[in-house]
Amino acid sequence: MFSFFNNKKAQSLKDLPPFWKEYAAQFSQTKPINEQSDFVVLDTETTGFDYNKDRILCIGALHLKDSKIHINNSFEIFVNQSHYNAESATIHGILKNEPIVKLSEYEALKAFLSYVGNSVLVAHHTKFDLTMINKALERHGLPSLKNKSLDTVFLYKKSLLRSPLIERKEDYSLDELADKFNISKKDRHTALGDAYITALLFLKILKKMKEKSGPLVFKRFF
Repeated sequence: MFSFFNNKKAQSLKDLPPFWKEYAAQFSQTKPINEQSDFVVLDTETTGFDYNKDRILCIGALHLKDSKIHINNSFEIFVNQSHYNAESATIHGILKNEPIVKLSEYEALKAFLSYVGNSVLVAHHTKFDLTMINKALERHGLPSLKNKSLDTVFLYKKSLLRSPLIERKEDYSLDELADKFNISKKDRHTALGDAYITALLFLKILKKMKEKSGPLVFKRFF
């Protein structure tokens, strides 16, 4: 039985498209994660918050390396979806029949994997964005993302001086932390705009953590 399932797994991997194999091959060797590593900070705009029913409308992302945001190497892609929620459009502003170039979900995922490679993924409330992307991959018969990931909410909480008397149980919104660190919210609620705000927040949190504890040991955060 063990051999049967191993053969089935090998066959399924063999049948995956070339772009996935190229993406997965980048993880064949483990490399240390440090401040000089390549990070991709991302955000998704979606039709809602239901992992099974809702869909990704846009993915925005930026490369961050050596504590610098590489604006000239940004990623923004709009996804053509049959499912649409007019109520959520009041937040993200993406209209159903908006005259912008949209790719199929499959082609959008292909472009995204090519962009991120084996970078460490960073997002605000990472679980939501990565689960939405993994659900999209699953719909097309593809495995989940292989990248390590960091959550700016988790990192921010790690940067705080904790006391049982001031412990907060609620999550910190991107708006709240942007205000706390004096980050402009000019392009808030666009995928690329939110990715940029998150990238700035990420850098400021890392600086705060280094001031508190010295050199960062990233493996503690995975």
